[in-house]
Amino acid sequence: ELVEKVRRVLIDSLGHFPNSSEMARKLGVSSSSFYRQLKDRNTSFQKILDEVRTEIAMKYLAKTNLTIDQISDLVGFSETTTFRRAFKKWTGQTASEFRKTISL
Repeated sequence: ELVEKVRRVLIDSLGHFPNSSEMARKLGVSSSSFYRQLKDRNTSFQKILDEVRTEIAMKYLAKTNLTIDQISDLVGFSETTTFRRAFKKWTGQTASEFRKTISL
């Protein structure tokens, strides 16, 4: 399944995620074919990337003492504030709130 292959490559690329063109190349397909195949599956590269980032961030927040800055770097954000906004958008709560909820 294409989506699982994309997820696997992203997880294996922790900290330096490939962009969509690089991903298509890694999978041995053209960019246009890659986009079309994802669209046929009602998804997009950005949606899969966001899902993987969310899952990884949530695991780090729940199971490590890494700072939010460190987690931000690990999930591919150059700015922590951008990560904080994205995490809130993805989950409906801040990274700090999520960590506090999990630790209860």
